[in-house]
Amino acid sequence: MAEDTPVANDGAAPKRGQGTRRSWRAGLSGKLLVLTLLFVMVSEILIYVPSIANFRLSWLRDSHATASVAAMVLAEGSEVPKALQARLLSSTDTIAIALLAGDRRRLLAVDMPPESVDLHVDLAEMEPLSAIVDAFAVLLETEPHTIRVSGAAPGRDERVEIVISDRRMRTAMLAYSRNILMLSLLISVITAVLVYMSLRWLLVRPMQRLSAAIEDFADNPEDASRIIEPSDRADEIGDAERRLATMQRQLLETIHQRRRLADLGLAVSKINHDLRNLLAAAQLFSDRLSSSPDPTVQRVLPKIVGTLDRAVGYTRAVLSYGRTGEAPPSRRLIRLRQVVEDVADLVGLAQHPDIVFENRVPADLEVDADTDQLSRVLINLARNAVHILETDGDTALVRRVEVSAERAGGVVTIRVADTGPGIPPKVREHLFQPFQGSTRKGGTGLGLAISAEIVRAHGGSIALAETTPGATFEITLPDRPVDLAAIRRAVGK
Repeated sequence: MAEDTPVANDGAAPKRGQGTRRSWRAGLSGKLLVLTLLFVMVSEILIYVPSIANFRLSWLRDSHATASVAAMVLAEGSEVPKALQARLLSSTDTIAIALLAGDRRRLLAVDMPPESVDLHVDLAEMEPLSAIVDAFAVLLETEPHTIRVSGAAPGRDERVEIVISDRRMRTAMLAYSRNILMLSLLISVITAVLVYMSLRWLLVRPMQRLSAAIEDFADNPEDASRIIEPSDRADEIGDAERRLATMQRQLLETIHQRRRLADLGLAVSKINHDLRNLLAAAQLFSDRLSSSPDPTVQRVLPKIVGTLDRAVGYTRAVLSYGRTGEAPPSRRLIRLRQVVEDVADLVGLAQHPDIVFENRVPADLEVDADTDQLSRVLINLARNAVHILETDGDTALVRRVEVSAERAGGVVTIRVADTGPGIPPKVREHLFQPFQGSTRKGGTGLGLAISAEIVRAHGGSIALAETTPGATFEITLPDRPVDLAAIRRAVGK
């Protein structure tokens, strides 16, 4: 069967089971890998943006908390030596520390007073959006800036205010960003590989297998060994494989039927040629015997010639069925009872010694149909019924063929019923399909298939009645629709 991965053949025609090779970038696998990497990176960016803002706030809070402890120590004494102030400021990485009590600000320690403060941060009033904007401003700014950070002192009512430089914070933020970037890349690669392998196993390889199986079957659709063998998967891929296998089997069967129809057409064309010769000879005999005074000869001879003429027409119709289908019906109003009588004579029902024939069609019933085509439909059904009844050896069997009809408005329903054993259930499934719906042993099923096509061309339907003994076929033929607009235009003229 088809291989999972299509492989090129160095410019030559692909081997069996191989599809057309595509570039890695154009392939579904490559696209899945790139998209997975892209989506994971986008997810990491969405995570990084708030996390870097949170990292900056945490840095400011930690610096403020450390400086607040120093502020509490400095606030206990009246005067702190400069050397101690310098050590406290250095250990807390601050420029100045002040204690706020109401409106009073007490400067506890200062190294060198800054010329200006670039940003004021109140830890109690931080908003997420402004925190993100400020964090990226620190990352993108190369020049040093001073930040004044204020917040509540731990365990006291006063507030502690510190002034710091953003350089060490920026360095830490850049290191954090690099770590996040490296971790994101590692997670992206691992995730992409896992997702890629999973999707390739779940989707890509089965789809490649389906594609290769389709191409393989298209190379030679008459080779049954090229039909895909469905896997045991219970998901949509398994359903697709099973449906593809079913479609391939149906197509293979259709191709075989087409070939058989072509062979049948050749055989029928030969038969048609011989029948035309017989018809010509019969016409010569008819001309010679037309002057015979024997009444039997005068009655039988036209029927023989007519039968041969119909046989030639039937073989032509079979040839038409094998090519493009039936010719459009030439419809007109005909007396159905007379058509049924002619059909009974042609199939030998009227004088049959063992089969009772009943023509229950009302004498005044008219049907809008093509005479020859409707006769062919009735002949096919009557001949099948006669054959089934003749092959049944049960002497107690009531052998009867009955044709009835009725009109309801613009629709005529014709019933052809027999008292035979009925249609087997297996045959009913393909009753009107050529080579599959034969009702008798050795039949081709073309008769019912052609009959169904003729009835459909008349806008009607043919079906097998389900609740009757034996077999009863119901033919529904509607009258042609009347074009009222055309009639009004004709009357108006």
